[in-house]
Amino acid sequence: MGFFKTLFGGKVDTPEEKKEKEEARDLEVLISDGIRAMRVRQPEHAVKCFQHALEIKDDLQTRDYLAQALIQNDELRPAMEQLNILAEAQPDNIEIPILKARVAFLLEDYNTMVAACEQGLLIDKDNAEITLLYGRAAVGQEDYANAVAMFSKTIMLNSEALDAYLFRGQAYLRQGDVEGAADDADHLMEIAPQNEDVLLLKAHVLKAQEKTDEAIAIYSRMIDGNPFCVTAYQERAELKKVMGDEKGAEEDLAKVKEIAPPDAGEDMEEKVRQAYRNNNPFGLG
Repeated sequence: MGFFKTLFGGKVDTPEEKKEKEEARDLEVLISDGIRAMRVRQPEHAVKCFQHALEIKDDLQTRDYLAQALIQNDELRPAMEQLNILAEAQPDNIEIPILKARVAFLLEDYNTMVAACEQGLLIDKDNAEITLLYGRAAVGQEDYANAVAMFSKTIMLNSEALDAYLFRGQAYLRQGDVEGAADDADHLMEIAPQNEDVLLLKAHVLKAQEKTDEAIAIYSRMIDGNPFCVTAYQERAELKKVMGDEKGAEEDLAKVKEIAPPDAGEDMEEKVRQAYRNNNPFGLG
């Protein structure tokens, strides 16, 4: 066969060329298979595909895919290692510090999160996503003054960033600035009056203002919208006790025991982690 290829002008591949073609074909299959695995929520298989692909060829795009698969598989520290490699190779790519900050948030590593945000601001000082993440990192460090400043900058850059209003309202409360929190809560109530996080912020504001009856009404509204809202039952029970309604408080606490399994806290933590992976923590804007 080689004789006829040579005779009619065909080119016979050298062993090296044949190997290169085989590796290129294997690489294409591995990457395609890895991407498909991520799409159908099989991150463990995706990780193996991309790791094998990197053994064939060290490529930044493949490392990007691997980082995403590791995050999806809840292997956050290995994912951060990949992101650090990408950040060194592409220092002007704003998406890398954003993702690093999100992974650091899931790890509750707020110092690394701040560093990633500062790196992002060096690339784009007016990036609203970075300032929002910086505010969240500041909250994690209990630096509420800086958190309020960052959330305020986010709102200045993007007035429709509803999460920023929510987080700023929460930070205001932790600072003891009830008036500031009330303004943010009222703004959100006009836009998303059925959202549980908005209603919870409003209830906390009313509680801080010692408007107990109104706060109880908000918790009742939350329960009407979601009969399985454990937080609303728990906090309403506390206020009912304050009002001297011991029977009502006991009924709410009994409801909590009925609807909340022992591992409810773990389930809620996983929901928060998954929401951050989905890049939309509270579904506001």
